[in-house]
Amino acid sequence: MSRIGKAPVEFPKGVDIKVDAQSVIAKGPKGSVRIPLEAGISAKLEGNKVLIERAEDTKLQRAMHGTTRALLNNAVEGVTKGFSKKLEIVGVGYKAVLQGKKLSLDVGFANTLSVTIPDGITLNLPDPNHVEVIGIDKQLVGQVAADIRASRRPEPYKGKGVRYIDEIVRRKAGKATTATAKK
Repeated sequence: MSRIGKAPVEFPKGVDIKVDAQSVIAKGPKGSVRIPLEAGISAKLEGNKVLIERAEDTKLQRAMHGTTRALLNNAVEGVTKGFSKKLEIVGVGYKAVLQGKKLSLDVGFANTLSVTIPDGITLNLPDPNHVEVIGIDKQLVGQVAADIRASRRPEPYKGKGVRYIDEIVRRKAGKATTATAKK
């Protein structure tokens, strides 16, 4: 039995869980998230807990047992608290500007890059060098943050680029020049 999969998912008051044969839907104060169920995986509602069960003991079923439970737990956390990722833009003249559903990035290229923001994601720009991605779907928040970071990854020599706030960029020493006088 999966150690993660057999643990029940508890949901607080104010969260409504609906279980059908194909999916589990979690509704809360911040919105709703639908988690599809793989074939052979089922969900059972008991009071304020949801139990995830599997039909067989195959390798795929064991893997999906724990994965489905983790996805459901993330959905419950997302509809109650939400998720956020913070990014920092480092470099002279590097900045971000929000224009409707597009984020325009000036990150050292000749052209301005734009990243389209999907539905369910909110961007917060406290200043032009910091971006906060906010949403209820953990996977979508992480993917949008990764797309923004991929526009200009931090480079190891000067540290310029887009990075997560808690990311550590290992710096390399530049080319060492030797000043030798020719006779």
